[in-house]
Amino acid sequence: AAAMAAAAALGGLGLLRARLRLAAAAAATFAALGRTGHRAPPLRGGVAAALSSAGRSYGSQAKEEEELRVRYLDDEHKGIVVLGLNRSHAKNALSKNLVKMMSKAVDALKSDKKVRTVVFRSEVPGIFCAGADLKERAKMHSSEVSSFVSRARATINELANLPVPTIAAIDGTALGGGLELALACDIRVAASSAKMGLVETKLAIIPGAG
Repeated sequence: AAAMAAAAALGGLGLLRARLRLAAAAAATFAALGRTGHRAPPLRGGVAAALSSAGRSYGSQAKEEEELRVRYLDDEHKGIVVLGLNRSHAKNALSKNLVKMMSKAVDALKSDKKVRTVVFRSEVPGIFCAGADLKERAKMHSSEVSSFVSRARATINELANLPVPTIAAIDGTALGGGLELALACDIRVAASSAKMGLVETKLAIIPGAG
């Protein structure tokens, strides 16, 4: 009985530590949202300071035209990775290329033992992700649509299965597949101006990305 009680206590301690790590990661995301001008709880600590100055504290170089900006925090914040959606002309809609880039990034992250936390955010003010790129889809053959949806679903499922805390920083609109992307993360932190919806359900379409 004593052994069982000790095991339960150790299990509870592990769960508590996991929840503390998730809480710290969520606090970091509040700091990231705070620098956009929306109200966010005051924070203290290195992680909050690092994300609040994210634009100048990332170690990796990212070109402005990249649709997905993968950035790694430096120095004492090493291990925090930020994935930034960056399709301003299409409201971060999920194109074939963007899904391909997301798939590659998630695949690399799941095997990187140095990664501690992953934050999904938008590089475009006022929008998180508008869902699937319907303009691109209208030009696809039916077989291409099926392949695209399957890959998007697989990518979002891989994100959901990452072995580290994942956070969606929703600073704007998240619709359709964009909301499904956020729902795949462990934690969602939203600005007061955020709008969310699975708009495809109004057309009797079941959300298909994840």
